[in-house]
Amino acid sequence: MADGGDSIGDVMRAAVNPAELESLIVRLENRLVSIVDNSGEFLQPLGDGRVIDTKSWHGWDWTHGVALYGLWKHHELTGSEDALTKINDWFAYHFERGTPSKNINSMAPMLTLAFVREKSGASNLDPHLESWAEYLMKGLPRTEENGFQHIVFRNINYQQLWDDTLFMSVLPLAKIGLLFGREDYVNEALRQFLLHIKYLADRKTGLWFHGWTFDGYHHFAEALWARGNAWVTIAIPEIIEMLDLPAGDPIRMFLQETLVKQVEALARLQHSSGMWHTLMDDPSSYLEASATAGFGAGILKGVRKGYLPDQYAEVGRRALMATIRNISPEGELLQTSFGTGMGDTLQFYRDIPLTAMPYGQSLAILCLVEALRQTF
Repeated sequence: MADGGDSIGDVMRAAVNPAELESLIVRLENRLVSIVDNSGEFLQPLGDGRVIDTKSWHGWDWTHGVALYGLWKHHELTGSEDALTKINDWFAYHFERGTPSKNINSMAPMLTLAFVREKSGASNLDPHLESWAEYLMKGLPRTEENGFQHIVFRNINYQQLWDDTLFMSVLPLAKIGLLFGREDYVNEALRQFLLHIKYLADRKTGLWFHGWTFDGYHHFAEALWARGNAWVTIAIPEIIEMLDLPAGDPIRMFLQETLVKQVEALARLQHSSGMWHTLMDDPSSYLEASATAGFGAGILKGVRKGYLPDQYAEVGRRALMATIRNISPEGELLQTSFGTGMGDTLQFYRDIPLTAMPYGQSLAILCLVEALRQTF
């Protein structure tokens, strides 16, 4: 923070130019919708003959769900009609062709769809939202203690909890619950946050392990993986704001304290460049930009909303500037690691390839949109 009692907005306006931020956001969005996997290197064939395209814009998976949310946040803040058109065109394309099978990751687009439904009043979207929410409540395999088992297209991930789940499925469930007045959905979303904190937050560091399994009771490689932690840094401020949990509410207090503990550790581990290593406690692992953007978005929002102490605004600002430095002239967020399954060794995370991905574009958009909001 600057000396002399400057507000967070004053600091942000001194750091970045709003017009330049808007230009970068548009560049990121245009690159987002042009991403394709021409080589087929990142396609994921399934045993039933389906091929999942997590990289190209016209696929349907968590990667696209995150991408849609970045577009939505830009539209929500600025009224960007181009961002909204990209969202509507994406859903129209898939609804015409049929949606994929339901799982934790393929639920992610429903978060943006719920916001679109809320704003547009388009009741024809209700059957989609209702059927996907009911899948989470009644069809999704559960772990011990009724956790959301992190089932995906390729693997059932038996008895596994992953930190990704909070963004990909739990936030959509909460928003759909608010939209339709379903208190049971909202309560289940809050319970999942508490359960995931119980098993994934590392008591020693405040950071989060990538995953936990009740089938053996362990944290796999005990990886303190950056992007997995970034989902948490984004998701906690989102759920507090979304549900308008009041100060003094015990669940808000628990969530907020969990976030503060995590960000204390993030501040200690932030690289001089403003980035974080993909294994945050391993300086030999590469610096990773999508996690950096996610941390920037979550920290800046957390400070703005009063969920984090003002002292962490500088951590968020440094992450923002690092994110901007990693945007290519073509609008691609560089240093973005490919979608990352659960690793049994730390070397697994060090070896994940770097490539353009929809979520990388979107996490950068989320970070820049939050910065733009604070210049208003």
